[in-house]
Amino acid sequence: MPAVVQPAPASRLALPTAETVVGVLGLGYVGLPLAVAFGHRFETRGFDVDGCRVQALRRGEDATREVTAAQIASAGRLAFTDRLEDLRGCDVFVVSVPTPVDAARRPDLAALEAASRMVGQVIATGDIAVFESTVFPGATEEVCVPLIEAASGFACNRDFFVGYSPERINPGDKRHRLADIVKVTAGSTPAAASFVDALYASIVPAGTHRAPNIRTAEAAKVIENVQRDLNIALVNELAMIFERLQLDTQAVLAAAASKWNFLPFQPGLVGGHCIGVDPYYLTAKAEEVGHRPELVLAGRRINDAMAGYVATRVSALMQRRGIVVAGSRVLVLGLAFKENCPDVRNTRVVDLVASLREHGMEPQVYDPWVAAADGVALVDEPKSGSYDAVILAVAHDVFRDLGAERIRAFGKERSVVFDVKQLLPARAVDGRL
Repeated sequence: MPAVVQPAPASRLALPTAETVVGVLGLGYVGLPLAVAFGHRFETRGFDVDGCRVQALRRGEDATREVTAAQIASAGRLAFTDRLEDLRGCDVFVVSVPTPVDAARRPDLAALEAASRMVGQVIATGDIAVFESTVFPGATEEVCVPLIEAASGFACNRDFFVGYSPERINPGDKRHRLADIVKVTAGSTPAAASFVDALYASIVPAGTHRAPNIRTAEAAKVIENVQRDLNIALVNELAMIFERLQLDTQAVLAAAASKWNFLPFQPGLVGGHCIGVDPYYLTAKAEEVGHRPELVLAGRRINDAMAGYVATRVSALMQRRGIVVAGSRVLVLGLAFKENCPDVRNTRVVDLVASLREHGMEPQVYDPWVAAADGVALVDEPKSGSYDAVILAVAHDVFRDLGAERIRAFGKERSVVFDVKQLLPARAVDGRL
């Protein structure tokens, strides 16, 4: 006969109480806002393997600029640690670690696997592990659970439980914060699902959406970014077509947007740790089960090629102006993957810099939001009249505030200004997407 799975004590699976202790593993763009929110209601222990990050947070310093010192201080029940042992005694373990792709664009679960093993070392009978990282459908139960079981010697849904509540943080967005975005929740049993839903409902005024199971919640998260990726790929391809037809893409989009149901997506570079990554998690799983996802991969190919397309457009504009491309100096404004954010993970501006070099240009990058980045030299302050071309790659407010005249002043008398982000008026630039 199969073994009977005994539930944990009902008191541990009823609802969160003021005595519930929450551990948050990973204090980046997702984990830190979560830890702060939980720290207002529960005893919360924020854990990160980066000791320097922990020390900075204890001083109220957040390098991601997602949380202020005052907000950290206001979370009176929150403490930071880089000692795994400090998580012992937590009732809930919330895992919010990165899930990038490797050089072959395959899911890289190293951080998620390491965090699962850590949870397994400190979890106790009746505890719940909740995962926030974006993954392919099935990852929580197929990858994370066995690692927790192996490290703990416990059995899932007998000794401990799991949940999934995908992150929806939008870095740099001050209007859509954790409290403002409906939270999808799911659990490995009905009781676990109720616990997880109640836990998040206590910190998210916008409310929750309880999915029927963990795989559904995982799939819902990953397709959010697949949908955006495909829509941006469409307008990127339209921009390529309209350029050949000598049409202003922005004028075409503005005209089309006069219809109520036209979706207002914009062309551009698609990077970051979500939109430029998550589709590969779905396509990898799809191929594993025997389906070749043609449309999703086509969108990825288009978006991954945009940096090269921009470099080619700039080169052509320079040649029309009689500017010698080889050896020319090009200023790239912006390195972060999106506006008003210091995050450079998977930024496609890196690809743009590489493509400019392939054309024989000498690019320099200026981004006041970014302190340093591997493989890209940043200039402290661009000099006026020094560049053969200026490329506006990221729509930081600081660049918007500079205005067209001051941005053009970075260039020589005969130079090219190309606007990737449609930040400047069409008449003020020589080319744009």
